[in-house]
Amino acid sequence: MRRTLVSVAAVAALLLAAGCAPEPAPRPTPSPAPSETASATPVPTRTPTPAEQAVVDMSVRERAASVVMGTIATQERAALADYMAQGYGGFILMSENVPATPEELADVTASLVVDPGVPPLIAIDQEGGAVSRLPWDDAAAAQALQQAPPGETEAAFARRADLVAQGGANVNFGIVADVPADASSFIAPRALGTDPASASERVAAAVAGESGRVLSTVKHFPGHGAAPGDSHQSIPSTDLTLDDWRAADAEPFAAGVDAGAELLMFGHLAYTSVDDAPASLSARWHDIARDELGFDGVAITDDLGMLASSGDAGYADPVANAVEAIAVGNDMVLMIATSTPRTAGEIADGIAAAVDDGTIPDERLQEAAERVMALRLGVAE
Repeated sequence: MRRTLVSVAAVAALLLAAGCAPEPAPRPTPSPAPSETASATPVPTRTPTPAEQAVVDMSVRERAASVVMGTIATQERAALADYMAQGYGGFILMSENVPATPEELADVTASLVVDPGVPPLIAIDQEGGAVSRLPWDDAAAAQALQQAPPGETEAAFARRADLVAQGGANVNFGIVADVPADASSFIAPRALGTDPASASERVAAAVAGESGRVLSTVKHFPGHGAAPGDSHQSIPSTDLTLDDWRAADAEPFAAGVDAGAELLMFGHLAYTSVDDAPASLSARWHDIARDELGFDGVAITDDLGMLASSGDAGYADPVANAVEAIAVGNDMVLMIATSTPRTAGEIADGIAAAVDDGTIPDERLQEAAERVMALRLGVAE
């Protein structure tokens, strides 16, 4: 063994002397940094919904007009077509717009559709009974349904929705979720229940009856029952707490939302322990509807003309009311009482100006217009 080691050493010495030392092993080539070989992973982009795309292509003024629902008191087809050509997102049929037969009404409503691909929301207050625009509505009204099984409410509202759709309307402002405090309340004959439990059952049944026929609206959030007075003449108020509301008046509205109502109408009444402002102009109540009830449809005001007629000087200007309504979270403003054929345009101008001066954030109007547009595209399908 020792001899072998010596021999190896000798050979190595000879190689060194001859300049033939073994070459060093090649150094490995360093791998390029990841940034040198791979491009950054692209961030996937979300395809806009049809409603989002339609709104993106609108000007601010067009978006503002699209969140206005107005009316003019005529059945004259050309006048109605000219009115809607101004870009309004909705029209409410009042008694003055309703002729003698369903067929004639369908002709009236057809004149409101400027673009069949993007029809307006054509609404009607068809509760039956005390509030009825269709003389031929033969379905049971709220007062009769209060004591009937919920299934009769579903059948009645299915029939009513068919009549509304037959006349060319696609939205019914017909489901009253208020729980009257007593029989003397102005809302009592129109309510579907006399207590939270019975009202909840019938509100859900009414939404189910209208489903697939017309878009359902539950009103008047957060509920007139606790606030004495008629909001057509004043701004009713109550000092009941939010917990009081959650335990009682909230239930029928939650039932309607859970049943799939596409619209929620905000009333002109104030729960002063929650917000001194009427609910229709209250950001707090809109947050409650979205966050607690989970409502993700179109929030619409009750008639802003009622605020202007309330006697409160702070609400005398319908344009200012509309601007505030959109700013706090409504997606659509309804204007009937005290309006002229120019009022809806003035409201649209006011909303657009409020976006330009920052009173209404641009994204708030965009959100509102997208929600309204989604319903309009839905009824076009």
